Amino acid sequence: MIILIAGVALWWAAHLWKRVAPDSRIGFGEGGKGIVTGALVVSILLMIWGYRTADGPVWWRPTAATRGINNLLVLIAIYLFAASGMKTRVGRALRHPQLLGFSLWAVAHLLVNGDLPSFVLFGGLLVWALVEMAMISRTPWTPPATAAVPARKEIMAAVGAVLVFIVLGLIHGWVGPNPFGA
Repeated sequence: MIILIAGVALWWAAHLWKRVAPDSRIGFGEGGKGIVTGALVVSILLMIWGYRTADGPVWWRPTAATRGINNLLVLIAIYLFAASGMKTRVGRALRHPQLLGFSLWAVAHLLVNGDLPSFVLFGGLLVWALVEMAMISRTPWTPPATAAVPARKEIMAAVGAVLVFIVLGLIHGWVGPNPFGA
């Protein structure tokens, strides 16, 4: 469990460095990006290793209903990432579309994983996303101008989200539990 906690803590530290200690982060200049990237790669590896080796009590297991809700929330989360990157109407209207999507992803995984290692991993990442949103929200924000967004962008974001969801679901089934319930 220590490895898992270390991975989640390193994820937090790497992401929050520029918000908690901006002068320190600026002092590293462009090299700071490499430090953050390296720390994030190590944090992900620690989280994977720690999650696979952690043990703890199990309070609930996935059901058909929670699997369905999980899949819907993950699909919405992927759409929010796509919508943000493609500057769709939704991506422009929300201040934190990617962090909101990340939060939905974490909640979805808590619905189907009722064990202690999942609470540490997905709960820790959910709290990080909420803290990150709160810290970013301390600065003023003006939503982008509501210029017309071509329908093609909206459709591409939705179709892209479905395709990414299917591919991620298949990969997830190969390396872990099948999210589609088979």
